[in-house]
Amino acid sequence: MVANVANAAAAYASTALKTSGVGMVPREEGPSFGAMLQEAAKGGIDTLKKGEALTAKAAVGQADIADVVQAVTNAEMTLQAATNIRDKVIGAYQEILRMPI
Repeated sequence: MVANVANAAAAYASTALKTSGVGMVPREEGPSFGAMLQEAAKGGIDTLKKGEALTAKAAVGQADIADVVQAVTNAEMTLQAATNIRDKVIGAYQEILRMPI
């Protein structure tokens, strides 16, 4: 997920560089920021599902413990990153609500 967050940040920076003029009209080059976020979310979900699947296999003795530990650690990091991003988005939204009109 850390890589996905880095990809999302890179997409945001790329989008910011590709915009110009009044109203920040985006150019039609490359994937959109929304598409990059969607791809990052799908990657995070896949990481969580892989951790869950390996944990289930380990419960019946069909998976190597080292692989399970690595998959669960990756899933935990993904969940922590997603939680941190959610908290930042909520904080930003609350700041916008506090702005005087």
